Amino acid sequence: MFPCSSSRLSGGKKTVTELAAYIKKSHPEIKGFERRGLYRMKQFYETYAGTAVVSSMTVQMQTAGNESDKIVSSLMTQLDLSRQRDCLLTKISWTHHLVIMSRCASNEERLFYIERAIKEAYSVRELERQINSGIYERSLSGIQVSPALKAKQSEIAGIFKDNYVFEFLNINDPIKESELQQALISQMKAFVLELGRDFLFVSEEFKLQVGKSDFFIDLLFYHRGLQCLVAFELKADKFRPEHLGQLNFYLEALDRDVKKKHENPSIGILLCKGKDAEVVEYALSRNLSPAMVAEYTMHLPDKALLQKKLHSIFEDNLEL
Repeated sequence: MFPCSSSRLSGGKKTVTELAAYIKKSHPEIKGFERRGLYRMKQFYETYAGTAVVSSMTVQMQTAGNESDKIVSSLMTQLDLSRQRDCLLTKISWTHHLVIMSRCASNEERLFYIERAIKEAYSVRELERQINSGIYERSLSGIQVSPALKAKQSEIAGIFKDNYVFEFLNINDPIKESELQQALISQMKAFVLELGRDFLFVSEEFKLQVGKSDFFIDLLFYHRGLQCLVAFELKADKFRPEHLGQLNFYLEALDRDVKKKHENPSIGILLCKGKDAEVVEYALSRNLSPAMVAEYTMHLPDKALLQKKLHSIFEDNLEL
């Protein structure tokens, strides 16, 4: 056992260095316990100790110890290991944690990415991309939806975004709608990462036959959680109110001719190069179909600008 007197503990950096050397000498097969690794473990403890993420484990440990002078090893022995395994922190790798601790500023942001990494099964590279794209800040920005979707606010929370980032396409503006469509299809894995893994790709240029005419939806997906078809219409220019008429027509045709009986009404997303929020609000206010208007960008956003926008939104809500 590593000798751990009070004088050694007060040594701070020296103690950590000695401990790292002791572990390396005594257990050379164990990796990650060098000086830097031990400091990261200390940071991990200080980051999450006392937070809601581990509160259930803390309560369990306090309950397990019947005497105040029980040593730590005894408490850990008595700890209900099923609670430990159920803790969110155990669901992602240590490398994931290192990325989250180094990139996230608040407990709320860290918890968001932990839960997201678990749900979406992010690799470390995918997690880094999502943080770079500011998905946390973007998820907090209000989406502009029709009254039919507002009625399902609790169901669609966290599924759709107000702004989508397509930096993975590596193309510059301006771009035609057909070019954007083909670029997204060619990068479908990255596109689904941006959308969420519950989105299943159905078809490009999905054909709808109404009367004697043929119509084509740019991109059609199915969402497993919502159990409905999701139609994406791509617009290479700024949103215009007449865009909604086309989308509503497609949704009506999908629900009449394609949707299965057990599925929920189809949802439509207009993905535009830009939008005026007030124009969108007016256009959606009397729209009866479950539709929303979002915009896209070809570049990773400036996180400082995203955070500034969030502060502005929160301040506006406080004034209401």
